[in-house]
Amino acid sequence: MTLGCQMNKSDSERIRTVLEEMGYRPAEEEEADLIGVIACSVRQKAIDKVYARIYKWNRMKSKRSLVTFLTGCVLPADRKNFDKLFDLVFTTNELPELPGMLRQYGVVTSYSSTLRGTGVNTGKSDFPELTDIARDHHKNPEGKDKRNIMDRLWEIQPTYHSDFEAFVPIQNGCDKFCTFCAVPYTRGREVSRSSREILDEVYRLMERKYKSVTLLGQNVNSYGKDKPGQELSFAGLLEEIGKLGERFGNRCWVYFTSPHPRDMKPEVIDVISRYACLAKQIHLPLQSGDDEVLQRMNRKHTLADYREIVHYIRRKLPEATLFTDIIVGFPGETESQFEHTREALNEFMYNMAYIAIYSPRPGTVSARWHDDVPADVKKDRLHRLTADLEKTALQGTLPLLNRKVIVLVTAKDRKAGYLAGHTEGRINVRFPSYDVSLIGRFVSVQITSVTPFSIEGELTNVMEEKWTTAVE
Repeated sequence: MTLGCQMNKSDSERIRTVLEEMGYRPAEEEEADLIGVIACSVRQKAIDKVYARIYKWNRMKSKRSLVTFLTGCVLPADRKNFDKLFDLVFTTNELPELPGMLRQYGVVTSYSSTLRGTGVNTGKSDFPELTDIARDHHKNPEGKDKRNIMDRLWEIQPTYHSDFEAFVPIQNGCDKFCTFCAVPYTRGREVSRSSREILDEVYRLMERKYKSVTLLGQNVNSYGKDKPGQELSFAGLLEEIGKLGERFGNRCWVYFTSPHPRDMKPEVIDVISRYACLAKQIHLPLQSGDDEVLQRMNRKHTLADYREIVHYIRRKLPEATLFTDIIVGFPGETESQFEHTREALNEFMYNMAYIAIYSPRPGTVSARWHDDVPADVKKDRLHRLTADLEKTALQGTLPLLNRKVIVLVTAKDRKAGYLAGHTEGRINVRFPSYDVSLIGRFVSVQITSVTPFSIEGELTNVMEEKWTTAVE
């Protein structure tokens, strides 16, 4: 069971590789010999789900043999409790040790201690002429590879969840220490993956004609800052990926999440504007539209700083959609400060905002403060801000009415007889079709109706895999 963000989903793909190398195969919960959770301590709701499952699984042990494990983003306070409930608890960077842990637990597996078959990077690049810069940056001044605590995890070849969409981790952890955030305590300080290995993985995905690739990290645009002079900058990494896209010429949308406004430099936007494969969709967390609240959050930027970034995005990438994250009911947030957030949301005209009600997480700075905004006030602010978002998002979908858009078909829609997908800007789309062979392909859809967060239309064409305009 995987909870939480896309990074946890990416980690689960490497966990699956290790488990399958050990001889395990997917099974229904009632028949499984080994059950695990990739947990998330960022939200209490996710932790509550873990408790519900482990109590159920431990009851199942009275009827049959079962081993349970837990990994992922887990706060120390949560881990202390889970240590008593799960058979095995380990951090994601300890994944290569899982076979040994299970053997010590008495489980016999067919796993090779040399990580045979898990796709460990051998150091040989698939495309040396494009990665000379990355390779040079990967060396320290003595010319030796500088390894970090995450390397052994990242060297495991993932078992991708899809044959057309993929997550590629580029960085782990965070050094920002926002007062509300658990990430520095669950994933540790920032660690950048080798740019050579990132580019090799993206190369292989493009070679296999993947349609969507998402670069992952808790703070992606600080990539390389922990290894000055040894790795590419984030803009440099995007530049190399853009060159790969040009080399292959296949239609592939490359996204990244999540950046921090403090590190969103103009050169990143400039690079995105130059390459067709770098998707024109930016996720830029706001969290609050009030400077005093931003200061208490330890965001270390002002609304004016944020506004400057958005203006640059609008100027250089006028077609880009803009997504954000917002917290309502942060400790001490007054009604006037909340109104500043409403004003910011309406000013920046977001296509999507992930709005969360503040809840304290053990170990974070804000957890020591009085959670003084009543629950009913938090809910009211959530509803008001969501209503504002519906208006701004509709302004983003209305111009698409009666136009043709390129859509990546991703699944069957919940409505029978329809398929679902999204535009390059990650606007959700559905259209009537029973042809499941279209899943994983680009199609052209004539838009016939719009809502704030989705659009609907009629299939007009199955697209060639080479680049054309995104909106006709």
